[in-house]
Amino acid sequence: METLFWICLITGALYALFSLLFGDLLGDVLGGIDLPGFDLFKPVILAAAVTLFGGAGIMLIRYSSFAPFAVTLLALLIAVVGGMFVFFVYVKPMEHSEVSTSYSIQEMIGRIGEVTIPIPQVGYGEVMIKLTGGNTLHIAYSFDRCAIAAGMRVVIVEEKEGTLGISLLEDAL
Repeated sequence: METLFWICLITGALYALFSLLFGDLLGDVLGGIDLPGFDLFKPVILAAAVTLFGGAGIMLIRYSSFAPFAVTLLALLIAVVGGMFVFFVYVKPMEHSEVSTSYSIQEMIGRIGEVTIPIPQVGYGEVMIKLTGGNTLHIAYSFDRCAIAAGMRVVIVEEKEGTLGISLLEDAL
């Protein structure tokens, strides 16, 4: 029985090491596949439970006088409780965390954009600005009070009440 516990402990430890070193790479290759099924059966929880089962079994065999059947049941109980602990303390809270792609409109000042809807001398059009998370479109007006055609590259000069003041970008030759 001790051999089974050692196999579980070593397998769980190797899985933890492998996922630490190659987890992000493997997740990128698989495209962030989320396996269907109950959340308690996620690989990280199963690996923690297997490791705890092995470690608890070894400790109980060596340092207690329980019968092998009782040691197995106690190790299994410890594994289930530990797996639930990992689920509720680590996995569940992390499901609601995210990398923010938000931005402040004030951060747009100084950025380069492209006019998507022509901007008249006096009036409004639209400008597209490329950000890390994709493109964003904003209402814009001509800061210099000159008409700007669609497709022109512009620089954001100011922001007033959620509207961007833009100026034609003069590329150096």
